[in-house]
Amino acid sequence: MPRHEREKVLVTGGAGFIGSHTADALAKKGYSIVIIDNLAPPVHNGRWPKYVLNKGYKLICGDVRKKADLAKALKGVHYVYHLAAYQDQRLDFSKFFHTNTVSAALIYELILEKKLPVEKVILASTQFAYGDGMYQCAHRDQRLETRNKVFYPELRTEKQFKSKRFDILCKHGKPAKFHPFREDQQLTPTNSYGLSKEAIERLALRLGKTYGVPTTLLRYSIVQGPRQSPRNLYSGALRIFTVQALAGKPITVYEDGQQTRDFINIDDVVAANLLCLKNRRTDFKIFNVGGGKAYKVIDFAKTVKEITGSKSPIVIGGFRRTDTRHAVSDISKLKKLGWRPKFGPEKSVKDYAEWYRREYRN
Repeated sequence: MPRHEREKVLVTGGAGFIGSHTADALAKKGYSIVIIDNLAPPVHNGRWPKYVLNKGYKLICGDVRKKADLAKALKGVHYVYHLAAYQDQRLDFSKFFHTNTVSAALIYELILEKKLPVEKVILASTQFAYGDGMYQCAHRDQRLETRNKVFYPELRTEKQFKSKRFDILCKHGKPAKFHPFREDQQLTPTNSYGLSKEAIERLALRLGKTYGVPTTLLRYSIVQGPRQSPRNLYSGALRIFTVQALAGKPITVYEDGQQTRDFINIDDVVAANLLCLKNRRTDFKIFNVGGGKAYKVIDFAKTVKEITGSKSPIVIGGFRRTDTRHAVSDISKLKKLGWRPKFGPEKSVKDYAEWYRREYRN
């Protein structure tokens, strides 16, 4: 008999990218899996994807914003991975909080109201909660008090973008030094998605500590790999560049391509998810989950082009005001627990391109 056969795990958003891979890994360890997902477009098409079918999972088509649906999914559950989320940079601001934040509060509400045997809740947060993050003035005038001063920048202005000055500037108009995101630094989200995740973190840790529900928050960097829906407009550079490359269309890179990102393979994210399940040292803590290395977006575009064998030109230009200049996480805190990212973006591109060809081009 598998060691965890009697233990039940709920994965919200389990028909999605991270959720389905996490469910598969848990099932291999003998856990009983419950998935709730609303199967809503654009990510889904109203039907369960075949990668969650015929695996013995209990599949509930429901809405995590609705108390009755969530109560049904939580029945008899011992552990919860709350991965369901509304993403993008849309103007329907309230939906981010209804979907992301209210659903998290409902989980704790139901645990207490129905005296559920939930032993731990693990919630997905995001690197985007940091916004542009922390920078340091690099001005060389030793007489100025602002030398080496740390600051948290506001959004870059449209005027700055149009003049093609993309770097974050200090008060002297000089490019400032970026510091990788640390879990203990100030959060300055630039969009509603990041703001809703910051709210999740605060309420989950407060409610978890107050009512004795062990809770862990994971701030994912840019997660990459197969099952990342090509219909999901928020899925990032891997989806955009790969789909463009395979279609023979120009690979479009914003700004000057020198902005850096922290890419992490889905297998490494799943390993982090499973590490936190029963590790008491992760209780009531927040961890960055990233690849541990900064990549220039232009270099990532070249990697996609090379691995896919595409002849598409790489076109640089355009911008989005709420994009961050650099987004790279310090992962030393999670590494102290024995976790290490094992795979680079090359594997992510290869696996995603193969999956996309198989699922969408045949």
